Amino acid sequence: MEKNPVLMNTLSMDSDIPLYSQLVSIVKRNISAGTLSPGDLLPSESELCKTFGISRSTVRQAIGALESEGLVVRKQGRGTFVAEPKVRRRTENVYSFTSEISSMGLTPSSTLIEFAIVSPPPDIVKVLELNGPESKIYRFTRIRNVNDEPLILETSFYPQYIYPNLTRELLQTHSFYSLLYEVGIIPANAVDSYEAVVMSPKEASLLNCKSGSCGFYVQRRTFNANGMCYEYTQSLMRADRVKLDIYLHKDGVSFTRSVDTKDS
Repeated sequence: MEKNPVLMNTLSMDSDIPLYSQLVSIVKRNISAGTLSPGDLLPSESELCKTFGISRSTVRQAIGALESEGLVVRKQGRGTFVAEPKVRRRTENVYSFTSEISSMGLTPSSTLIEFAIVSPPPDIVKVLELNGPESKIYRFTRIRNVNDEPLILETSFYPQYIYPNLTRELLQTHSFYSLLYEVGIIPANAVDSYEAVVMSPKEASLLNCKSGSCGFYVQRRTFNANGMCYEYTQSLMRADRVKLDIYLHKDGVSFTRSVDTKDS
């Protein structure tokens, strides 16, 4: 029997990219290249675990992410199959920074500059639909890098109860999305708000830009399948490196982001 093309790849155990995200990228590349066609069966969980030396929870995170994008379908008692194109859906407004950048063939990394457990101000209480300031939240700020170049200044807010044991050290060594997948919190949809802004001197310095440079200010609310808003993020993106393509189609509107890595 011919070996499944997915099993002919390797994972990097030394990479900053989570193992589940690397596996997602492998499957996506094989689908894009046509080595995996609609209806093809993916390797079983046990085959993936044995070949790549990873845990079942890692495999299930990867399959769950692929399924949420409409790229694969699971059939009870039969396995996981590549979805037909008509079944696939775009991941409009729902993304993991690590997965998105990795899918472009670029290298993502993050620099954590603040991590705190705080009482939420009134606006965050409202956005995350909390009971009040007594409901603690995580607030952390990261510089998101692409190929070691700063791209996004991102401040995120999460209710503490969704992942009670998060620490600075854990956040520095893991993708928070991958940790949330482990406890069953998976993004179903999100709402983004974009605004063109001029960076402050401090913001420009953190993103290695000239003072007065333009940027995209993005606010995002992310929801799970039950409609719970569990993430609110404020991001400042370098406008000289990020391009937004808007698609108008009969089913609505979607967009994609691309990153320009050319030298300044």
